Amino acid sequence: MDFVGLQKTTLLDYPDKIACIFFTPGCNFRCGFCYNKQLVLTPNTLPKITEQEALEFLEKRKKYLEAIVITGGEPTLHWNELKKFVLKAKKLGYLIKLDSNGTNPEAIKEAIEEKLIDYIAMDIKSSLENYSKAVGTEVNTENIKKSIELIMNSGIDYEFRSTIIPEIYSNKDAIKISELINGAKKYFLQQFVPAETMIDESFKEKKRYSFSEAVELKKILEKTIQKVELRGFE
Repeated sequence: MDFVGLQKTTLLDYPDKIACIFFTPGCNFRCGFCYNKQLVLTPNTLPKITEQEALEFLEKRKKYLEAIVITGGEPTLHWNELKKFVLKAKKLGYLIKLDSNGTNPEAIKEAIEEKLIDYIAMDIKSSLENYSKAVGTEVNTENIKKSIELIMNSGIDYEFRSTIIPEIYSNKDAIKISELINGAKKYFLQQFVPAETMIDESFKEKKRYSFSEAVELKKILEKTIQKVELRGFE
């Protein structure tokens, strides 16, 4: 399993743990607001981190790090190779967090059943009706629903999260999502931050939610979700 990025330390991405982040190449979504343009569209142009290099890094840092976050792109595109790496990393004593867009419920099911992951974070892009618009490609929303169900019934720690932009995430979408993940433990609403590296640069001109508007969305979602928090809002 080759990676295309490494953040050596993070205190934010795995709750209450000191972690590192490995980035996998490529994605099956084309979200206009995605800020990892090169990683999604031209991952072959990025320097590779081989599995051996990754494991050597983890061996050296195991006195200081507790967990590994695997993100992308979409990690489950590489599941057959990735799970072998995960097994080796767990033998070194690491906890594993997987970030996923939920399009591969079979991989998520195996990861949970085989106890390959300890935490999972799934992005929810919009309501199922607006998913294809939000991600820039056709989506099998049945797979999204299956992944949500697997995660909520997994018995492991998890979170759902959405980057909210008025054009693709309205109050009506929030109501639909509150029904879709009814009873979920944690759901984070993330502020959209324009960047030069976005897939669709026109998003730099898109309207953003104000703090007060985000609070209104939060109130809608709190009716059915145990914990709803805002990220990146002042």
